[in-house]
Amino acid sequence: MAALRWAAALRWAPGPAARAAAGLLGRCSGRSYSAGCAESSPTFGFLLDIDGVLVRGHRVIPAALEAFHRLVNPQGQLRVPVVFVTNAGNILQHRKAQELSALLECKVEPDQVILSHSPMKLFSQYHDKRMLVSGQGPVVENARALGFRNVVTVDELRTAFPVLDMVDLERRPTATSVLRSDFPAIEGVLLLGEPVRWETSLQLITDVLLSNGNPGNGLVTAPYPHLPVLASNMDLLWMAEAKMPRFGHGTFLLCLEAIYQKLTGKELQYEALMGKPSLLTYQYAEALIRQQAERRGWTAPIQRLYAVGDNPMSDVCGANLFHQYLQMAERGVRAEQQGAGGSQEQLRSTTRSCTSILVCTGVYRPGEPGSKEPPFHGHRDFSFSPGLLQASHVVEDVQEAMRLAFHEEGWPW
Repeated sequence: MAALRWAAALRWAPGPAARAAAGLLGRCSGRSYSAGCAESSPTFGFLLDIDGVLVRGHRVIPAALEAFHRLVNPQGQLRVPVVFVTNAGNILQHRKAQELSALLECKVEPDQVILSHSPMKLFSQYHDKRMLVSGQGPVVENARALGFRNVVTVDELRTAFPVLDMVDLERRPTATSVLRSDFPAIEGVLLLGEPVRWETSLQLITDVLLSNGNPGNGLVTAPYPHLPVLASNMDLLWMAEAKMPRFGHGTFLLCLEAIYQKLTGKELQYEALMGKPSLLTYQYAEALIRQQAERRGWTAPIQRLYAVGDNPMSDVCGANLFHQYLQMAERGVRAEQQGAGGSQEQLRSTTRSCTSILVCTGVYRPGEPGSKEPPFHGHRDFSFSPGLLQASHVVEDVQEAMRLAFHEEGWPW
């Protein structure tokens, strides 16, 4: 069985796991918040998905713009702590903050944004290894921002070994290539998001795994366990401008897993899977919420989080898993985390609950009366539990979600 390693990252991070909540995230750059607020210190905050909740493609959802006009106080500051938790990863963190600032007409700091791969900062034991990185956008810059100092892109690997990429007839080499003997072995794989040319990435990633990082040579027998694979964003589908959902990175992972299984008879294993619904991602988000509150001078502990999303398989499932974790931690019970194996230190937390709120502006569409239960779109390494896909509240849009949360907290909206 493939072991899901997203929770074990905290065990692997340098120092005790509590550093993820207390000190490790202190490297965040945004420091523009000032203390003081006309309202009392909030004891709640928001974890907001982006695609399908705040935007569709590159267009802001009108209800989101209205919601943020209400969420900002007369001094131009957010009334409560907010972290944007997206499974996207094809953009730099500060660029995503700038994009959100423009769309929402509200200042968003880089350390309010969690991309799907942001928790990879915790995996310092791989930061000096030679890693093949797959995705699109600024993959090298993103990998380096996460701490990885020795990365190779799929395009660089293809250039070094052009005979590996044979699907596209127009890209096949026309002359015999000299086998490279000076190309250092690859020591691991980073999957940051869906690539553009799936056939090339699927072929070359598989080559690396089957050859133990030496795709120019190959091996008679594929090694197992294979090289470490760290992946982010398990979304099978996501919502853009089209009327129907689009393939996400989860679909690419599904293809890679099926190919590896078919070729070797064994399951592809992950050292880490992160992004929603990974518990690690929510722990990381909670740490940023607490840090944000401290910078604003809010002295009351943040006790309740409201997670707003459009995808039951990632947003709702992740929020409910995190809520279960918080409830068990409050009772002093060590949470059993899916596929993590072994014991690990519980994060100390003041947060007591995480309420899942599902909106109808993205992937989720209310079913017809009497419709059958939809198929499970979650990742292979997450066991299916219908209860985890049931949101605490289903509302029309993010403005209604925020209004509901403010009402629950007794705050004026």
